[in-house]
Amino acid sequence: MLLASEAWARSRDLPIQAYLSEWAVAAVDYAGMAGPREGLLMAPTYAVPRMVDRAGITLQDFDVYEIHEAFAAQVLCTLAAWQSAEYCRDKLGLSAPLGTIDRSRLNPKGGSVALGHPFAATGTRIVGALARQLELRGAGRGLISICTAGGMGVTAILER
Repeated sequence: MLLASEAWARSRDLPIQAYLSEWAVAAVDYAGMAGPREGLLMAPTYAVPRMVDRAGITLQDFDVYEIHEAFAAQVLCTLAAWQSAEYCRDKLGLSAPLGTIDRSRLNPKGGSVALGHPFAATGTRIVGALARQLELRGAGRGLISICTAGGMGVTAILER
């Protein structure tokens, strides 16, 4: 079982790989029908800043970043948005860019394009892969950022 209560896992003598400590969702209007138009897969750029702010940390405070790419260029677009003062100010309402991340910590076991894009199971694959990486490290914090069909974004923080 991927997500379960700690009591459930302990009652079955299963290891706790990681804890879900924070999450956020966002949606964008990629068709431009209800406001400013935004790219179809850009919703995570909105969810991540809210999530890290709520957690009291920064984008740079992660040991592993699992950023789902529906297309190979998606991750680059997301990273460029978080580095852009204009995008962060005008779209996200931030006073400064979120900044850069250490690329050696990005999708270290391969992203969705490299591992296969299991339609409707991407979240399960990413949560399982990140939890396992944190378990093997013995400690740490990981970021999950997933763009989903229809202009939605789902993000989470896993910790061990």
